Amino acid sequence: MTAGRGRTGRPPLTEERKAEIRLEIAHAAVRLFVTQGVAATTGEQIGQAVGVSARTVWRYFPSKESCVRPLLMAGVELIAEALRHWRPGRPLDEALDFDSGVGSGSGAENGTGGRLLAGPDRATVGALVRLTRTEPGLRAVWLQTHDEAEPAFARALAERAGLPDGDLRPAIQAAMFNGALRAAVEHHAWHTAAIPADPATARAELAATLRSALAVVAEGVG
Repeated sequence: MTAGRGRTGRPPLTEERKAEIRLEIAHAAVRLFVTQGVAATTGEQIGQAVGVSARTVWRYFPSKESCVRPLLMAGVELIAEALRHWRPGRPLDEALDFDSGVGSGSGAENGTGGRLLAGPDRATVGALVRLTRTEPGLRAVWLQTHDEAEPAFARALAERAGLPDGDLRPAIQAAMFNGALRAAVEHHAWHTAAIPADPATARAELAATLRSALAVVAEGVG
């Protein structure tokens, strides 16, 4: 009896490596969309920018617009984590400490504060958000991202309050919170288009806008 042949060829990619490839493609897609527009960007160009084939791009994403989704989703779990550790009686903007991670807030303790504003260049992301005004495909991905984030925020708030999953109160809180985040990011992106700023200044201005939005959420409707 002959021994079976061993497996040849490249070993399968790990889930971690697949996630890295998705993020690399996302970064490349954003850069191309911002510099030359969505219509002028092809799957082949996105693939070439990261050293993969167009076939690989389409294996991970159903459309070129959807390539940006990993960047938009990157902060969702970080925010949900911060919400779970939001200490009773403390302001929400403290839990989501947008500074460098110093201070007494739970965002600082968990390391979520700095990471929430880390990642891709703020100016590039701002330009991407501005494109959602005129690009229906990107707008759909942007809104879908927030639609998928809301249940994650609701579960985190329910866990924090000791309420069952599906309870109405955290669902409403999550809707208010999610809407405030989206409105703040869009407001910042659309009102800073003609004002060039260095990365540190852009980060500080976005943090200030997010804090203002969270203050409105804390006030409620009245």
